[in-house]
Amino acid sequence: MALIRKSDDIDILFLGEGTYPYIQGGVSSWIHQIISGMPDLKFGIIFLGSLESEYGDVKYDLPENLVHLETHYLFTNEENTFTKRPKHTDGYKSIDALYNWFRSGEGAMPDVMKDIDFYTKKITHDQFLHSKQSWDFITQKYTENCPNLPFIDYFWTVKNIHRPIWILADIVQNMPKCKLLHSPSTGYAGFLASLASYNTNTPFILTEHGIYTRERKIDMLTADWISYQKPTLLKQVEEFNYIKGMWVRFFEQIGLFTYKKADHIFSLFAGAREIQVNFGAKRAKTRVIPNGVDVDGLKQAYLARKEGIPKVITLIGRVVSIKDIKTFIRAIRIVANEIEDIQAWVVGPLDEDELYADECRYMVKTLKLEKNFFFKGFQNIKDILPQTGLLTLTSVSEGMPLTILEGYGAGVPCVATDVGSCRDLIYGSLNDEDIALGKAGEITSIANPSALAESYIKFLTNEVLWKQAQKSALDRVRRFYRQDIFLQTYRDIYNEVM
Repeated sequence: MALIRKSDDIDILFLGEGTYPYIQGGVSSWIHQIISGMPDLKFGIIFLGSLESEYGDVKYDLPENLVHLETHYLFTNEENTFTKRPKHTDGYKSIDALYNWFRSGEGAMPDVMKDIDFYTKKITHDQFLHSKQSWDFITQKYTENCPNLPFIDYFWTVKNIHRPIWILADIVQNMPKCKLLHSPSTGYAGFLASLASYNTNTPFILTEHGIYTRERKIDMLTADWISYQKPTLLKQVEEFNYIKGMWVRFFEQIGLFTYKKADHIFSLFAGAREIQVNFGAKRAKTRVIPNGVDVDGLKQAYLARKEGIPKVITLIGRVVSIKDIKTFIRAIRIVANEIEDIQAWVVGPLDEDELYADECRYMVKTLKLEKNFFFKGFQNIKDILPQTGLLTLTSVSEGMPLTILEGYGAGVPCVATDVGSCRDLIYGSLNDEDIALGKAGEITSIANPSALAESYIKFLTNEVLWKQAQKSALDRVRRFYRQDIFLQTYRDIYNEVM
């Protein structure tokens, strides 16, 4: 653990996984927006990361009212050392119940597992990792459930799935006092918030941006990071499916556990709310709270625009596979055949998945787009947006992208894939007045470079159509997605719950 700021006088304690303040954009921007927008409240952050080596320095200027910040990492490249075999414990009947709960997806989490004393006294981290009982437990389950898989794959999957739970229990045991817990996701952060709420009787609210369980399913079913010991060509399809399925069921169950414990469950748009209900959230707990942006602050970016439509298409986002940058590159290859001086900018960090970033750079070179396609890294969007003719998102999964709203505030229409709330933001959905404002861009299907290119060309070569979309964008964000409305909504919720 690293303790950067310390306080026991906290109003709202955020518990985030892989977000603020070490990752820029998305959920991190949302957390920074809330903390900065409520300077009279005292906030804390508990940051959960995977491997420490995957994160660099703090990426934000920390507000003064962020009075507590601690970081924890759930995985390590090295096994903990120990000097002697842990003592025998009678807790493995409960471990069996927990394992079966994760595996079957049925019923409620065993009550004994909600108490952190179980993890700190009944079965310690060392006992789970190194005891003979642990070995016997894992070998028994392997024999019962998947004897055709390589044992070493199953063994490390069980260890790695369960190991972080003990770390989370230790965090709860040493957690600073606060009046309210707020998590921006289910997953490990939501599980931590739920454990803390059970053990301290502190109220807990959940705001999901993307639906974590759904996104982890996408990650797991397309993952190539899961370690297998047998050469890939010798594997059967069911081996991959079983190991990945173990991870999927784990995240489904801790998501359900989080939904059951949260006092309030928020989403960013109506479609996400329905997904939450389908994944087990009680509808009475759920509510939609759209994002908001600083419309007044973005006005200068709008006024800085020059006449005409800049032949620049900008994607603001991380260079990672879920953003599908490769489809954007393919689409620009098509556009460049029609508009020779087109420029495509990707504005966002390249260090989260360096292999994917390298593949994208190679694709740009292979498709001979060096004069058209540029990776700009992290930039001040108020400098970028006045130079942009169209914003785009080519993602395979999204929540409610702040970047679309920020672009609207600067007078930039958007072409996006049909994910998350993109359709609602571009075509309008909140009420009849919102829909009547008209289209602020275009929606295309996922992974469809031809459709994206067609939309890009249509708007960039038709000034009348582009200005209609610009007017819809400006009207929509100014009427329905203002930051002051968003902040007041959360302030009212905080005051009510605390």
